[in-house]
Amino acid sequence: MSLDLPSTGCRSTPVLKERGQREVFCGLTGIIWLHRKMQDAFFLVVGSRTCAHLLQAAAGVMIFAEPRFGTAILEEKDLAGLADANAELDREVARLLARRPDIKQLFLVGSCPSEVIKLDLARAAERLSSVHSPHVRVYNYSGSGIETTFTQGEDACLAAMVPTLPASTARELLIVGAMPDVVEDQCLSLLTAMGIGPVRMLPARRAGDLPAVGANTVFALVQPFLGDTHAALTRRGARHLAAPFPFGEEGTTAWLRAIADEFGVSRDLFEQVTAAPRARALKAIATQSQELRGKSVFFFPDSQLEIPLARFLTRECGMTAIEVGTPYLHEGLVGPDLDLLPQGPVISEGQDVEKQLDRQRAARPDLTVCGLGLANPLEAEGFSTKWAIELVFTPVHFYEQAGDLAGLFSRPLRRRALLNKEAAE
Repeated sequence: MSLDLPSTGCRSTPVLKERGQREVFCGLTGIIWLHRKMQDAFFLVVGSRTCAHLLQAAAGVMIFAEPRFGTAILEEKDLAGLADANAELDREVARLLARRPDIKQLFLVGSCPSEVIKLDLARAAERLSSVHSPHVRVYNYSGSGIETTFTQGEDACLAAMVPTLPASTARELLIVGAMPDVVEDQCLSLLTAMGIGPVRMLPARRAGDLPAVGANTVFALVQPFLGDTHAALTRRGARHLAAPFPFGEEGTTAWLRAIADEFGVSRDLFEQVTAAPRARALKAIATQSQELRGKSVFFFPDSQLEIPLARFLTRECGMTAIEVGTPYLHEGLVGPDLDLLPQGPVISEGQDVEKQLDRQRAARPDLTVCGLGLANPLEAEGFSTKWAIELVFTPVHFYEQAGDLAGLFSRPLRRRALLNKEAAE
């Protein structure tokens, strides 16, 4: 006989699957944080002037700066098949590498135009790698907005790198997902203090630091949108450490605990290393979440961060989630966060934007997390919104950023309160 207790989490909650019109950025957006992270890489988008304008506007790069990305513009003659696009691409790559000898990794990034004309960038990457090796390794991935959301650009980039990583039999920890250097350093400091090492990073800051992978590699993800990378590493024999994602005090502690248990770290040492930063995180969250307690939140699908962030807001900031929408729900990645997310919200995957807008307006949440295309119209209707893209561009992982993460959600509510006060006066 066994005791069957009801689940307190959302892992078994039926998922509302929607397939309709979507409101998302394309995967090219990931270049903006990846080019800052990978210091000897260059991202060459094979696309249109629209692609170039998107990247320039999103990055805020001034015209005299020397960014690590650019666009090989497909002109009308390329799109009409009047020019040999491969020959032109080879020429532009040769010019780029001659001008920038610091480049060690070159990513050919597909776009909607390059995919429409069926330009085979995978074959181009193989050809160019053979021409420019060993000085430069050429990869390719798709950032097209036809099928991808904006965070999938990073997933496609890292997944493209995994098959080329050297083999290893060493037992090592691999941390997967791009983070700002200061946050990565905090992560490594905590793990080092527990005696865990060596620790490898993907992406690495430089090509010479790329990790090796094998059957004795265990990996932990810091981003919940890395489904293809997870699959690629698993195919190489690496083993995933499933855990809640390191957002907030609870998520960070659970993520670190999963790694510590894997590497035999004692409970006493774990407490010794984490006690002070945990206390700072709890204090910062309490200060920044005062406006959030008792309030409701509604997530439109955008970044794939939605489920871990809903867990953070409900359990650590006292909010109530009405609906948690995500572009793709990968239970192998976000299952531990679903286990902790209190029952109650609708869990939706995909989007039919008009139907979801109807549900949002009917629920009238205190805070709506959504993409830029929906935020301004909803603000005009009197709703407080938070841009989902800001949650990717801002350092939000681990203990020292926990208060900042809560503050990203509380600021819209403070702003709305001030506007209402001024209107009343």
